[in-house]
Amino acid sequence: MTKQLRIAVSGLHRGDNPQPGPAVIRSIRRRYPSAQIIGLSYDPLESGIFSKSDDGVDAAFLMPFPNKGPNALIERLDEISQIYPLDVVIPCLDSELPNYLDLSDEFKSRGIKTPLLTKKSFDRRSKENLFQLGKAAGVRVPRTIVVTDLMAAHKACEKIGFPLFLKGKQYGAGRVTSPAEVAYVFHSLMAAWGGPVIAQSAVHGSGDEYDVIGLGDGRGGLLGSCAIRKIMLTGNGKAFGGIVVADPALQESVEKIIKKLKWWGPFELEFVKGKQGHELIEMNPRFPAWTDFPSQIGCNLPAMLVDMLFSLPVAPASPCEPGRMFIRHNLDLVGDISQLAELSNGSLIRDARPNLLQSLEPVN
Repeated sequence: MTKQLRIAVSGLHRGDNPQPGPAVIRSIRRRYPSAQIIGLSYDPLESGIFSKSDDGVDAAFLMPFPNKGPNALIERLDEISQIYPLDVVIPCLDSELPNYLDLSDEFKSRGIKTPLLTKKSFDRRSKENLFQLGKAAGVRVPRTIVVTDLMAAHKACEKIGFPLFLKGKQYGAGRVTSPAEVAYVFHSLMAAWGGPVIAQSAVHGSGDEYDVIGLGDGRGGLLGSCAIRKIMLTGNGKAFGGIVVADPALQESVEKIIKKLKWWGPFELEFVKGKQGHELIEMNPRFPAWTDFPSQIGCNLPAMLVDMLFSLPVAPASPCEPGRMFIRHNLDLVGDISQLAELSNGSLIRDARPNLLQSLEPVN
């Protein structure tokens, strides 16, 4: 492709609960080094905005929060396109995706390419529907009960048995070990994410946690995947280090889920090793924060996604070599208060090559 691509990416923060955006950006630049990257931010302090490395952005714009709805999203993207006509938008946060799905026709009419995920597939892999998906695909999923009020939460916990997890609709989870803990965790999740709340049985076994990143072709096949066992965790339970594994049983479970959903685009599957094998505890409809690790060892899924969006030939990625591992490394980024002030007014256009500053009106 000879055209210089202009790609917008969200989820730019890297902290103890890192977002995927910087890893996606770095991966894309491995294949498309001249791509112009536009950061879509919800907070002027998202750390990726200030990176001057390959995971940094050429410009950043504040976005309306997802709860403002699809109209606010498309209006803001139209404003951004007045300065940077966008070729591709890759949303990297779960909470954004419903709005993007609702706007699929709007994006087509504007010539903006986004992952071609269907609303049906998105809903089928949701936390409240995951147990049914597992049954349909022949993949173990811990017992799950969906609840909308505190009384139902108490009943579900008693049915499942302690310990168990209460999970928010989109994010968040709390381990519950006794009836006394139910109310606090339930109300915390409802306040943060709304209902329903999902009660899910704890997996009894080795407790080893596995993550699988992959790219579905939309026809039930896999274009590439990488499975890791988590070897270091943050306080939020996120992978801070992992090692590639070659596990035929785990791979079979992944293939069953993707085939059943006919999944198109990026995904992350989370498993826990139980007494009877791997149990699927969550499916995320986007790239995870460790996306750039497989990109460094020959499995560049974000670049393949860009190729797919432009209908370019995409050869299946080679399997990642077992035993390769990653450790996350945090750095202190240097910025200036003027950048923060500029972004707080709506945008920071740093066209890192060359430097340029402009601003738009603030987002309401």
